[in-house]
Amino acid sequence: MAELLYTGKVKQMWSTDDPEVLRVVYTDQATAGNGEKKDNFKDKAYLNNEISSLIFQYLEKNGVKTHFIKKLSDTEELVKKCDMFPLEVVTRNIAAGHFSSRYGLGEGRKFDTPVEELFYKSDDLDDPIMNESDAIALKIATAEEQKEIWRLSRQVNRLLIELFDGAGMDLVDFKLEFGKLANGEIVLADEFSPDNCRLWDKKTKAHMDKDVYRRDIGDLTSVYEQVLARIEKTLKEN
Repeated sequence: MAELLYTGKVKQMWSTDDPEVLRVVYTDQATAGNGEKKDNFKDKAYLNNEISSLIFQYLEKNGVKTHFIKKLSDTEELVKKCDMFPLEVVTRNIAAGHFSSRYGLGEGRKFDTPVEELFYKSDDLDDPIMNESDAIALKIATAEEQKEIWRLSRQVNRLLIELFDGAGMDLVDFKLEFGKLANGEIVLADEFSPDNCRLWDKKTKAHMDKDVYRRDIGDLTSVYEQVLARIEKTLKEN
């Protein structure tokens, strides 16, 4: 019988008959401020599952190893079981959000080279920023493991800048999570959706991500529907 292993802010992880395979169940919940703000949106589970499944398939096709196996239903997918690194791996192509407020910058400055940041994944500690030596000292990830994590993250950035550019969107920034498979291989895990990235319309600079919910500047469901439609159209054309 399947066992509920973990309940996060927007997903559940369930066991399967295969000990190395898990079932992910998306929920309609949206959160902000480390869960301080919570609301449910009809079809959000479906939209996140569709978008993330398409993105992971696109990345796999282009040589990025991930935990993704297949989409099971409108709100479920199968993934390889990972030993997750408690890290949030953030890449910023354009100044926005916390980076802008931290350094007193207006949003929208494009960086000559992407900004790369690590955060310790801990709601209790409010996800503090950390550097490579912090992660080594806390035995979170070795120098070699971090090197591979950043290699994969840079590959993801290159591929997704191209994909979203074709879909009429700027990839402003994004957060990734990584894990180790049973054989020790490091792979991209978790999800990729407008929940964990910032997307701006290339022409209007309108927000097309969870910032519409964080900042109360738009309807989350309709924005996510637009993102899905643009990705589907771009992938069909290429």
